[in-house]
Amino acid sequence: MSPDFSVFGETPSAPIALIATPGAEELTNLIDKRLIALYKESHLGKKLKTDTFILRSDCPRFTNGDAKGLIYETVRGKDLYIICDPGNHGVTYTMMGKTVPLTPDEHYANLKRIICACTGKPNRITVIMPMLYGGRQHRRNARESLDCAMMLQELESMGVGDIITFDAHDPRVQNAVPFMGFDNYFPHYQILKSLVKRFPDIKLDKNSLMIISPDEGAMSRNVYYASVLGLDLGMFYKRRDYSTIVNGRNPIIAHEYIGSPVMGMDVFVADDMIATGDSILKLAREVKEKGANRVFLAATFSLFTEGVEKFDAAYKEGAFDAVLSTNLTYRIPELKSREWFVEADMSKYISYIIAAANFNESVANLLDPSIKMRELVQKHREEQC
Repeated sequence: MSPDFSVFGETPSAPIALIATPGAEELTNLIDKRLIALYKESHLGKKLKTDTFILRSDCPRFTNGDAKGLIYETVRGKDLYIICDPGNHGVTYTMMGKTVPLTPDEHYANLKRIICACTGKPNRITVIMPMLYGGRQHRRNARESLDCAMMLQELESMGVGDIITFDAHDPRVQNAVPFMGFDNYFPHYQILKSLVKRFPDIKLDKNSLMIISPDEGAMSRNVYYASVLGLDLGMFYKRRDYSTIVNGRNPIIAHEYIGSPVMGMDVFVADDMIATGDSILKLAREVKEKGANRVFLAATFSLFTEGVEKFDAAYKEGAFDAVLSTNLTYRIPELKSREWFVEADMSKYISYIIAAANFNESVANLLDPSIKMRELVQKHREEQC
């Protein structure tokens, strides 16, 4: 799955450069270290004259809340990758003497400011936005906005050639920009790798482990895990009260399980995000009541919008054994210290994606990690023998 520099051209399409918008510095620094190591190990190592690809930039605020984008180094002729984390509410600024957290709208505005500050000088601009801005408002059911589609069209008009994202809520939103590159990746391999590393005794076979989808919307990612690993698949159907709307959603009345018995089985549940966590904890408790052995909850984005206390209580009562997630978006500080939280680092994967794109090479093998997953399963089984 890693890029093979031996078959790449002698030189990249253009000198590479990274810019982190406010709130994306942690992930960008990790990607930068991976990229530097990757290029130094390649035939480009002797030509590399820098220890970082990151360009210094900033989005300072005036006291009334206005802001501007600044880039302190040249971007002329660069293959520029701008990393943006719209979900980082841990970034704050002072407005009218009050401390205000950045909203997704303001993160997106900062991204546009940085692009505007480039003034069209880069060779090409790629936006890496792991959690897609407006991704949950991706389709129109009534007289309502199409935030994600508007964002993509606006970025295209500003000169962005490609957007790289992960586990888009509905990747069909790319139809809004048919002439712009849109690559949607998944952390399947990294999450599986973190699972076997934390729980080396887990058996990845259909007699010991099964996959359960938390709802019909998450079926595709759970079908992928089940098909690649050769495991049985079950699902929960969420019965909702469609006559009522609470916090913008129809409340769930009950979870109906459809599938094989879970008695004595380890259970793996995958979803795109954990927000409040209410539904996935309810699922975990119901699976435990049905006799499941261990329950592993996986999500690409660990938002925990209502804190971790309810998860602490559920873990203490034995409702689940681990939450596996990535570092693709902001994690609240208290989450990182929990023993039940297992983090999968995505920086190496993203560095491979950037390196391949920088040489105009195919990313097809990076989009589908099934071969690497099967190799991991085989290696894990051999180690258990």
